[in-house]
Amino acid sequence: MSTSIWVLGEALMDCLAQPDGSLRPLMGGSPYNMARAAGLRGASVRYVNPLSTDRFGQQLGQQLRRDGVQVVSPSSRLPTSLAVVQITNGQPSYGFYREGIADRDYSVESVLEPLKATEPGVLHTGSLLLVPPEHTKVIAILQGAKALGWTISVDVNLRPKLAADLAAYVDAVKQVAAQADWIKASDEDLELLGVENPSRAQGPQIAAIFRKQGASRIALTFGAGGAWLEVDGACADADVPATTVVDTVGAGDTFWGNCLADWVLQPGGQARVAETLAEAMQAAAINCARVGCQPPTYAETQSQLQTA
Repeated sequence: MSTSIWVLGEALMDCLAQPDGSLRPLMGGSPYNMARAAGLRGASVRYVNPLSTDRFGQQLGQQLRRDGVQVVSPSSRLPTSLAVVQITNGQPSYGFYREGIADRDYSVESVLEPLKATEPGVLHTGSLLLVPPEHTKVIAILQGAKALGWTISVDVNLRPKLAADLAAYVDAVKQVAAQADWIKASDEDLELLGVENPSRAQGPQIAAIFRKQGASRIALTFGAGGAWLEVDGACADADVPATTVVDTVGAGDTFWGNCLADWVLQPGGQARVAETLAEAMQAAAINCARVGCQPPTYAETQSQLQTA
């Protein structure tokens, strides 16, 4: 039986602004997207946070199950979180509505209890749950999970517009990142974390920062500039595959979901670092050719790799 991936993080509706001023609701949230991508890749995935009993929450749960992801927690009567998304030249910007919502309706103990009763696997988190004061609950969960033998995955995925105090937010993210065994950060994340003009060529130097904190598997993404991946000391980097970009919503989530799924499904991650990177980047490229986050299946990714 393969190692399971448990996902702690937001599930929300991305309300995509249309040219006529209307909003088109699409299912999203970085950890939610990542869970879907890993499930479609074939991994055993469980989504931890409560989903709302409202119509949006029901849709979010149905989509997870279609993609092979098990929903762990009971539903919440609180509403589903919303994000208003503006797309400019293919790049999304976000405004969030995060108070009194379902995916924050959990406690440290309500997450740790099922982890205690389960064979240790990978616990993933990141994105909006790292915003203070929520990060204190997350750190407590990560510390508790590590003590139980779980591997911690973190996707930094900073959203600076959401923070009332950016410095406090960045500090919170650094505290969570220090718990990570496996970590992903984009060039935008790296700039906010203090790396000046980050580029793929700096991959070894940037990765050393996270390695010193205890991370053994490190992914650095640079948008159109490609990506850099380190697995237990073995490294690879690659250009972005050719694709027609509709938008980049969920590209990083699809990338990381495929990395995590690859690592739990197949041994020898160190020897397969270049293959893992190629598959994850191809999956992200397919997602970019679709509206919103629509991760591909493993078969779709393999088909594109074979014809590339």
